[in-house]
Amino acid sequence: MKLLLLSTPDFFVEEDTIINALFEEGLDILHLRKPGSEPVYSERLLTLLPEKWHSQIVVHEHFYLKEEFNLRGIHLGSNDALPSKEYKGQVSRSCHSLDELATMKDTMDYVFLSPVFDSITYPERHSAYTTTQLHDAARAGLIDRKVMAAGGINSDTLPLLADYGFGGAVVLGDLWTRFNIHSGLDYKEVIAHFRKLRKAAG
Repeated sequence: MKLLLLSTPDFFVEEDTIINALFEEGLDILHLRKPGSEPVYSERLLTLLPEKWHSQIVVHEHFYLKEEFNLRGIHLGSNDALPSKEYKGQVSRSCHSLDELATMKDTMDYVFLSPVFDSITYPERHSAYTTTQLHDAARAGLIDRKVMAAGGINSDTLPLLADYGFGGAVVLGDLWTRFNIHSGLDYKEVIAHFRKLRKAAG
């Protein structure tokens, strides 16, 4: 099962070092998501990351970065229009209901479905689906390898996803809460926990 990582919403000093280390540990895809930020800061971060990882990075919002840094693709939010026919690269999208998933999945390279479990980063966001709904969606072919589970992903919930038919999982809070972006310097716990997640993902 693929492991995808959402960046923290904020930039921080050790970010490029940690991301590089996570790629070295086997991170499949990084989603660079910095809502409301100036694009120049994303440019700087991408400049600091080795070019060998650029093909494993998907950008949210500042889509021109995809071409400028030869990134893997772009990720659309609910209000983003589809790219032009001239666009070359992967396109993914966030879905927040099974109806939205049914509508959008076939037009994308892959999609996020959230929140599958209670969110770690946003405590007010609870799982939107019952176990029965997820199993039924898998049996109907709605959840498959193109669907990445998001929301509440940790080493305990990861093993459940294969039964539902998900192709991967999107990690955010479970990893980044192990490093203080404002004052942290030692990121060994982040790397050690990522190894645990990789093992749980199978």
